[in-house]
Amino acid sequence: MSANAAETHALERLWWKRALAVLVSPRPVFAALRDDSDRAAAALQEPVLALILLGGIATMLDASVAGHMLDDPVVDPLLVAVWAFVGGGFYGTLIYWLGGGILSVAGDLLGSPGSYRRARHVLALSLAPLALSLVTLWPLRVAVLGSDVFRSGGRDSGAAGAVFAGLSLAFAGWSLALLVIGVRAVHGWSWARSLAATGLAGAIPVALVVVLRLV
Repeated sequence: MSANAAETHALERLWWKRALAVLVSPRPVFAALRDDSDRAAAALQEPVLALILLGGIATMLDASVAGHMLDDPVVDPLLVAVWAFVGGGFYGTLIYWLGGGILSVAGDLLGSPGSYRRARHVLALSLAPLALSLVTLWPLRVAVLGSDVFRSGGRDSGAAGAVFAGLSLAFAGWSLALLVIGVRAVHGWSWARSLAATGLAGAIPVALVVVLRLV
């Protein structure tokens, strides 16, 4: 392996570690995005893909339509899984490109010299809590509530269901907080300026989440 290839591989491994570290120590991770070179962006591709896919699936499973899919006798758990995977991939990709574009425009309006690519990466890393919820909260939710998670009524409509719904909202709030932290760390902005940029960028994704929960 050439020295160049070895350095690239090491950088890729580093970004996988950072994708996990953003959950506990976000500021240095987001600050590392100031390196917006092609080499750094290439090292980010796989972690970003994983985050937008897992975060998108978690969001689809929290959509209101998921809560009654098994009411239809022709729908089985495998079909629910396929629907969540395909829909989550589409939704995560939409948020990545559209939300990243809005974040970039919001940054430009507030005086940011950053690129569209960097804005997308900030947004992708902020999805880490949603990705975490898919591999921790959702298996526990299904273990406790079973298929009632995807049926009207049942145990999911009681106190246990309310607890899990609250936890899902907490993960979503964590993700939003990371986005604000990320914008601030990348640009070196004040909290007020970072919140303003996040508010502008978050309008459409939030609207899409609301629509998903009402469908």
